[in-house]
Amino acid sequence: MSLDAFAPWQRRLYDQAAAALDSGRLGHALLLCGPAGLGKRAVIEALAQYVLCDSRADGRACGRCRSCELFATRTQRDPVETRPDGSLAQPNGHSAHPDLIFVGYEWRLKPTPARMRTEIVIEQMRQLSERLEVSASFTSRVAVVEPADAVNYSAWNAILKTLEEPLPGRYLWLVSASPARLPATIRSRCQRLEMRLPPRAESMAWLQARGHAAEAAAEALAAARGHPGLAASWLEGDGLALRKTVAADLAAIGAGRADPLEVAQRWGADDRGDERLRHAAEHAVGEASAGLTDPARLHKLAAWFDNANRARELLRSTVRADLVMADLLLGWRDLARSTTT
Repeated sequence: MSLDAFAPWQRRLYDQAAAALDSGRLGHALLLCGPAGLGKRAVIEALAQYVLCDSRADGRACGRCRSCELFATRTQRDPVETRPDGSLAQPNGHSAHPDLIFVGYEWRLKPTPARMRTEIVIEQMRQLSERLEVSASFTSRVAVVEPADAVNYSAWNAILKTLEEPLPGRYLWLVSASPARLPATIRSRCQRLEMRLPPRAESMAWLQARGHAAEAAAEALAAARGHPGLAASWLEGDGLALRKTVAADLAAIGAGRADPLEVAQRWGADDRGDERLRHAAEHAVGEASAGLTDPARLHKLAAWFDNANRARELLRSTVRADLVMADLLLGWRDLARSTTT
């Protein structure tokens, strides 16, 4: 993505990091964190291109040198690597640049049958450590681990020495929406860059510049609790309609008009379970903030909100989605019954 196409919050963070690099204040190990969907991956890739460029100037890679040409040459592996939610593990593909390494979800080929891994394992981190010790083909070598919170806990040991004793011109960058999942020993060895939700006015201006009407943008941004990337994805798809369907399902379960198990089957039947659970959790927040004063109900709604977010975590595992949904929705029915008796 061109820097000119960056959202304002992406450009601010990129400019901060590029200035730190130019002044010698950019550490070899970075932890770029912040909410999912704000464009962290685009920023870290642009920064990698800037580091590797042979003719960088004024905070920009030239885009014309041999290094930039190799950087921009991308391919997906065959078979294509995907995340647990079905999206591409490497959204822009792997680069032809010999000094740019992307580590993420990959295929486990043995034992057969092959299947996509649901975590980043120790073999991958050992290979990464070895590659960072090999001489760079150009002047520097950059490795990007994303999502870093998918790294198996024990796998971090394979990279500790690289973090503690880096070779000159080696950069190891971690990207995570959940940095608390990383071991403290890893977080403490990284320079932290954080992408935060932008001010509402900036988000509204960005959404309207993308062609969304002010009223619709305001509705989506409020539903997304100030997250412009999430609001945009809902406006460009059917996210808001799905949100209303989730609310209607919860209302029907609460009123006894719908069977939680039947709704669970529908919610777990496609790859949008995480999105539904996010809407469901926010629905609980909305009920809790709708002027309710019953402390017992507020406590139960807060507990159900936590359960909904834990259910989102379970969807990344091998547990059947419909079973995850069923347990949560039965809890919603019980919550409704307990507050009407």
